[in-house]
Amino acid sequence: TGSRHELQAAAFLTDRGYVILEKNYRCRTGEIDLIAKDGGYLVFVEVKFRSSKGSGDPAEAVDAKKKSRIAGAARYYLLTRGYGEETPCRFDVVAVLEDEVRLIQDAFWL
Repeated sequence: TGSRHELQAAAFLTDRGYVILEKNYRCRTGEIDLIAKDGGYLVFVEVKFRSSKGSGDPAEAVDAKKKSRIAGAARYYLLTRGYGEETPCRFDVVAVLEDEVRLIQDAFWL
């Protein structure tokens, strides 16, 4: 289920001008569902899915622990791919609820 929704999110973002660089990036510090370019930003994207409203809003599932893991993986990605400290970065969340796809830009800061 997760892979299907990550592909759906990638298509959704591509339609909005994002360029997908990586899918399912994994390293020893964590994982990132999608890594993309949006204009001048390098964007780390977390995709969350819920099949019904009774399970709550998907974006609420991105808790402090998840944010910390995403940030650690993002730091590692930047370091190993040769991006400098001046690289503008952003953390977005794509929330998929039933058939609705919603983009939350700048979803969190670390």
